[in-house]
Amino acid sequence: MSGWDVGERSARWVELNQQYVTAALAVLQRRVNGSGVGGADDAALAEVVSAELSVRSAMEDPPAIDAIESAFGLSRFERDVLLLCAGTELDTAVADACAAAHGHPGSRYATFGLALSTLSEPHWSALTPAAALRRWHLVEVVHPETPTTSPLRIDERVLHAIAGVSYLDPRIAPILHPISPPMSLHAGARDAAARVVGIWTTPRPSQATPARVQLYGRRAADLRAVAAEAAAALGLQPVMIRASDLPEPAADREFFARICAREAALGGLAIVLDVDDATPASTVMATDFAAQLSARVVLIAQESLPGPDPRPICIAVPRPAASQSRAVWVDALGPSSVVLNGWLDRVVGQFDLATPTAQTVAAQVRPLLETTRPNAEAVGRLLWESCRDQARPSLDRLTQRITPHSRWSDLVLPNNQLRTLHLIALHVHHRLRVHENWGFAERTSRGLGTAALFAGPSGTGKTLAAEILAADLGLDLYRIDLSQVVSKYIGETEKNLRTVFDAADAGGAVLLFDEADALFGKRSEVRDSHDRYANIEVSYLLQRMEAYRGLAVLTTNMRGALDPAFLRRLRFVVQFPFPNAEQREEIWRRAFPDATPTDGLDPRKLAALTVSGGTIANIALLAAFIAAADDELVRMAHILTAARIEYAKLERPLTDKEVRGWLQ
Repeated sequence: MSGWDVGERSARWVELNQQYVTAALAVLQRRVNGSGVGGADDAALAEVVSAELSVRSAMEDPPAIDAIESAFGLSRFERDVLLLCAGTELDTAVADACAAAHGHPGSRYATFGLALSTLSEPHWSALTPAAALRRWHLVEVVHPETPTTSPLRIDERVLHAIAGVSYLDPRIAPILHPISPPMSLHAGARDAAARVVGIWTTPRPSQATPARVQLYGRRAADLRAVAAEAAAALGLQPVMIRASDLPEPAADREFFARICAREAALGGLAIVLDVDDATPASTVMATDFAAQLSARVVLIAQESLPGPDPRPICIAVPRPAASQSRAVWVDALGPSSVVLNGWLDRVVGQFDLATPTAQTVAAQVRPLLETTRPNAEAVGRLLWESCRDQARPSLDRLTQRITPHSRWSDLVLPNNQLRTLHLIALHVHHRLRVHENWGFAERTSRGLGTAALFAGPSGTGKTLAAEILAADLGLDLYRIDLSQVVSKYIGETEKNLRTVFDAADAGGAVLLFDEADALFGKRSEVRDSHDRYANIEVSYLLQRMEAYRGLAVLTTNMRGALDPAFLRRLRFVVQFPFPNAEQREEIWRRAFPDATPTDGLDPRKLAALTVSGGTIANIALLAAFIAAADDELVRMAHILTAARIEYAKLERPLTDKEVRGWLQ
């Protein structure tokens, strides 16, 4: 079937189409009244036929019934049967003629038997369920057990289409989601859209319908945009169906496929079937459903899908190169984007937004650029924040989002470790220049992200350092919830990890794998199937870590438990030492916010407590609560009480040497 669309017809066409339907029905009425071909008055029949041809010649575009005839491949007889069924609903004269032919005033309907005896070029095959009228549910036989004498009922959607009114069938409208064609596409996506158009327009003599196409790639929004662009190029309206919305029973799915295909022909639609988030079971249903669709259909998914033969023609939609992404931004922001050159480099280097998403962000920012004297810094920050909001992954089940507030001044570490942490931030900041402008990305697609391991005892600042890096980069921090990611069921852990990495791939987050040794442990010798699948999980993690383009931070206090192959894939390893007395003194100086009222605190004496920075933070907070309860300033006595409580929690004795001279 080919598609047609009456949704955007002119008022002149609608008027002429109604006149044509009236004239065509007058011809059918004459034939039915004549009780057989040739039985009507020849002069009267010739007059109404002439009127029909006159209206038809005045129409620049064909009437709706002609378009339906062409779209569904109807014979002349089938077309007249469909029009006769419409006439019984639209014209009382036609209904009266049918009743008179049946010899009963209540039989105001068409039947196949009546059509066979009165209409031109009759053929018995039109009655079969496999023929176009019944296959596409254009008409229904009310009593299938008596097909020749049963009343025929035209489908309401088809009736309105003949009258020139177009709308989505209410039975499928709730799960058909219109897609707007993109304003522009990057070069790789444009090439993919052109290939889809070429496939759809190439004649296929041995096939009744256009070839099915599958688009695959990492960015679902780009896949939808490519499908929408291809559809728009052919004058079609793209509509999306999610695989999860398909009916499960096979019979219901077949009916749904036929109604969708009919709607595609009536309304000029292209079907975009989104299989991106489908389960294995719904993926099978989706590919089976697509195979049943006699319409232009595109499946979209992250990877090439298996399916029944003949399989869809697969087209990869690549990620754009940095220069292409930048061109998309410049085009969307307009000529004034030149004032954001520095910010654009940062945005392109950090975020991997699909083209439609980038255009949405640009639409928010562009009005500020078009003012007389735009504030480049303010607009740039708004651009960055808008990109971060769009790239923010939805991972509430598997992660905990942390909005970082800590700064470099909150961290006390030896100079070597601090330099390495600053180098990590610089590595992320200058990713675009080194990888893209200086050509390192051309050598390999792996290892383009930044992975860092923070190792050391508990409480030495590993998680704090991750927060500081995220704050410095202007990104959210996502702590991976291992209790939700790791599963005892085979394949579930990898699936959860894939969800995390895929969602974070847009670049709007720093991933934090706390206690990473639980996830990245050494692979063991295979003794049974459990060992085999455990090793597969670690291997999968190694591959995804190497391919991940963002910043991932792993923390552990058991570095020796990590798989050696994993260490090779790390860009940075930072050892967080237990703080010495000098460092503990500095941590105590920064332990209380400026707004906290204190009196007589001596950081040098407090540094005698041999505890980590995390424990110092706990003691300081507890001391503040104790002082607040006493309605006093925070003093050494409050810290002493808090230290005793914290040491008891750690099952350690608080020695006299550590607190000597505190209360003098």
